[in-house]
Amino acid sequence: MTSADFLAQEKIWFDKPRYDEAERRYYEHMNGAPQPTQDAGANSILQDIARARENIQKSLAGLKSTLCSRGSGQPSLIQQSQFQQQQSSTSTAADQGELVSRIKSLELENQSLHKVVEDLRAALSKLECRVSVLEKSPAAVTSAPAPSVPYTNGTAVQQKSSAPVKKVEEEEEDDDDFDLFGSDEDEEAEKLKEQRLKEYAEKKAKKPALIAKSSILLDVKPWDDETDMAKLEECVRSVQADGLLWGTSKLVPVGYGIKKLQIACVVEDDKVGTDMLEEEITKFEDYVQSVDVAAFNKI
Repeated sequence: MTSADFLAQEKIWFDKPRYDEAERRYYEHMNGAPQPTQDAGANSILQDIARARENIQKSLAGLKSTLCSRGSGQPSLIQQSQFQQQQSSTSTAADQGELVSRIKSLELENQSLHKVVEDLRAALSKLECRVSVLEKSPAAVTSAPAPSVPYTNGTAVQQKSSAPVKKVEEEEEDDDDFDLFGSDEDEEAEKLKEQRLKEYAEKKAKKPALIAKSSILLDVKPWDDETDMAKLEECVRSVQADGLLWGTSKLVPVGYGIKKLQIACVVEDDKVGTDMLEEEITKFEDYVQSVDVAAFNKI
């Protein structure tokens, strides 16, 4: 017997589903077989039917109670619905009445606004007519008398609009009083004028002239920390000039033990300047390295 014939007669693999079913049943018998899915579905249907029956019974009981209440004189559902409809109709009627009243008030307000607008238009037209009349008659406006302007002393004079008329009148009066040959009054007036001018010039010459002065703050720096600062200040103060006045001084630390001399002075601008001060102070080369202007203020 060949191997092919042996495999042809073998049937165990062809009957595998049957053996699997037998094995499943054996294990279900050992562990307790579960309820099939069909039984679970049937149970759910039965539960739904029972609930439906309970609902029907409750509805029948409610119908019986309504019938009993109708027989005892209590209002029915239809009557309640009618009452509700009546209430709703009355509320809508009240709303409509309120709406109508509001519309009437708005109409009245609109009419009053129209009246105000018409009054404004009439007033505007009157103003336009008046402006046109005033523009057409400028002569009447110019011929009006100019208002008087009060002075601080209480007197009142007219504005410049009357100045040309006054000038013409004064010129006519001067022409009437004009003397071809002159008079002694003109000579006396000239002498009086010269005398007053001479007095004014003398008074102005006696008045002291204003002298312009400035306050200057100088920074005088030494060469090193070994420089004698007392001697340096003495050298600075030795600079004297007309219009120069030295003030207070102090030593201000710069760094690395070096201190600079900060000294104030007052000068007359026409006589002493900052350039002259810097030149005179820097002449002391043994003590002074540089001079700077820290502050400059007019007095």
